[in-house]
Formats: sequence, C-alpha cells, structure tokens
Amino acid sequence: MNVPVEVRSESGALILVWPDGLSQRLPLASLRRACPCAGCRRARMDRNRLGEVSDFAADTGHDELTLTAIAPMGYGVQLTFSDGHDRGIFPWAWLEGFDGPAM
Repeated sequence: MNVPVEVRSESGALILVWPDGLSQRLPLASLRRACPCAGCRRARMDRNRLGEVSDFAADTGHDELTLTAIAPMGYGVQLTFSDGHDRGIFPWAWLEGFDGPAM
C-alpha cells in the first residue's frame, strides 16, 4: 500500500506528497462531492435511481469548503469539512487514483 509522506490542506485543496516525491493537489469540493461514506453513496445512488443527472462541474455548493481536521486512519484518511461532514474515510489507493492535477 502506497501511503503519502505528507498530508496537508492548502487553499481549497488536499495536498498529498507520495514517497516517490510526486505531489497531488485534490480540490476539496471534488472530494466532498465524491465522499465515500454510506450516506453520501446512498444519496448518489438515489439520485441515479430517480434519473436525476448531476453536473458536478456546475454544482457550486461545496466550492467554499475548508478542512477543519485531517485524521490518518491507517488505510486512508478521515477528512472533516467546514460544512461539518466527517463521515467519509478516503482510502489512500483511491486518493492516489483520484483525478486531480499533479503538481
């Protein structure tokens, strides 16, 4: 399992520095929209089941988020967002493959 050597929040993004030196900048709004917790997954499934199409690029509800806590959990990291949401644990492997720009 690849685990970052550094995890920090910076200007609306989660910054991960991997052992090979590669840095990843993951927008907080994108992470919040993709939260893997059961409640968020259920809400996304319900929207899909009802045929509702969400244009994440046009969804600005999470654009001003910050992180209030970052808690490593062994296989991933639990993020607490400024909207109070703290239920998702983001696995390292999932974050490593998340479609965020490399720095």
